[in-house]
Amino acid sequence: MLGVSTDSIASHEKFAAKYQLPFPLLSDPDAAICKAYEVYVEKNMYGKKYMGIERTTFVIDGEGQIARVYPKVKVDGHAEKVLADL
Repeated sequence: MLGVSTDSIASHEKFAAKYQLPFPLLSDPDAAICKAYEVYVEKNMYGKKYMGIERTTFVIDGEGQIARVYPKVKVDGHAEKVLADL
């Protein structure tokens, strides 16, 4: 399992320590990975448009192919849902 976002390495280290994450977080400052997976999208908050990441989970199979996509992830219950599906 990996987490990817456009946040800095320092930000990831702080976040991972705070929440005791058991997996690595990858920094994608130019959004290259996020764009390749088509999750770097235009968002809208209070009428202000900006580019950001649409939280998405990808399950990659043993052959390196995308086996399942969970778009627009809501955190509560998500891990349990993915584990049950696996």
